[in-house]
Amino acid sequence: MAVSLRQTGTGTTRLRRGPLRDLDHPARVFALLGPNWFASVMGTGIVANAAVTLPLQFTGFRVAATVVWALAALLLVGLSAAWLVHWIRHPATAKGHSGHPGMAQFWGAPPMALTTVGTGTLLLGKDWIGLDAAVTVDVILWTAGAVLGIATTVWIPFRMMTGFELGIGNVFAAWLMPVVPPMVSAATGALLVPHVPEGEAQRTLLFACYAMFGISLFATLCVLPQIWQRLVLRKTGTLTNTPTVWIVLGPLGQSVTAANLLADAAQPVLGDPYAKAADAFGLLYGVPAFGFALIWLALATALTVRAFRNRLPFALTWWSFTFPLGTVVTGASTLDARVHTGLFAVTACVLYAALVGAWATVAVRTVRNGYRGRLFTESVAVGEPPER
Repeated sequence: MAVSLRQTGTGTTRLRRGPLRDLDHPARVFALLGPNWFASVMGTGIVANAAVTLPLQFTGFRVAATVVWALAALLLVGLSAAWLVHWIRHPATAKGHSGHPGMAQFWGAPPMALTTVGTGTLLLGKDWIGLDAAVTVDVILWTAGAVLGIATTVWIPFRMMTGFELGIGNVFAAWLMPVVPPMVSAATGALLVPHVPEGEAQRTLLFACYAMFGISLFATLCVLPQIWQRLVLRKTGTLTNTPTVWIVLGPLGQSVTAANLLADAAQPVLGDPYAKAADAFGLLYGVPAFGFALIWLALATALTVRAFRNRLPFALTWWSFTFPLGTVVTGASTLDARVHTGLFAVTACVLYAALVGAWATVAVRTVRNGYRGRLFTESVAVGEPPER
């Protein structure tokens, strides 16, 4: 690797050029690798998955979406391998992530990354590997993501209730991260229902998805008022944390998506009157929840514009601009599929264009800072120190 020389007051310092030049040693790339990195898989995967649901399609669109899915799959494999190395070489740091009140929240990212890539395999990957193989991959990834997601929904809140000293100053939107995975599993599991054996297997999967819908929905209703209170009383906190306000869109948009996809899955499985009730719930829950999602989108956009005016620095929290927005796109698309109104169709397409722009911006910045090694020097200081 090429080096250059820099004269300092105490002598000459050798400076590396090329990749990872901001690190003391290339192996340090694994030293601080936290679960928050899996947000990049989520953000990339939702770009592909949301494309399939859009009411507007054109030539080459599906192929492009499939390429993005493949990129998300490669990211998942690469990050999983790197995270394994991190656990082997730096076990104390790896365990410390779950003991940090900020970074612990991002344990919700790996299960959502698994289910997102699994769904992309079923929706898009089947064009390359065949339907049977795609269903098998999705079943494996969905099952792993669902189990791990339920675990984080219990484990991280338990740690917060028993091991962390927290106050209103510690509340930030990433508190939703550990409890959103079951909602993602509910939405993606609905797509698997037609591919499992008819009868008891389909009913079991459908009811499990509805149960996970409830788990995440009621947990979100517990956390969301605290986030609102924090933003009103203590503002957004550090600039780096500002993008996390977009995370609130995740459970909102995903719940709309889940309610409507589950309604579709329930039609041949449950029969009337429950199938009609599920269909009505998808619409009557989905529209009000989507309305609140749009209001939060406006608030998040205003807060983000304000942060950019104050020179918002780049950090991995920027990936919060992607997956949550993608769930609002899929929510709008599922509502359009149910009622076929131009309102939801136009909203889905406009927000998808914004999603692609956000993803491209964040991806380029991640590659640039990752190439230099700067991103791998970030500490676990996400959130704010406990109040005294």
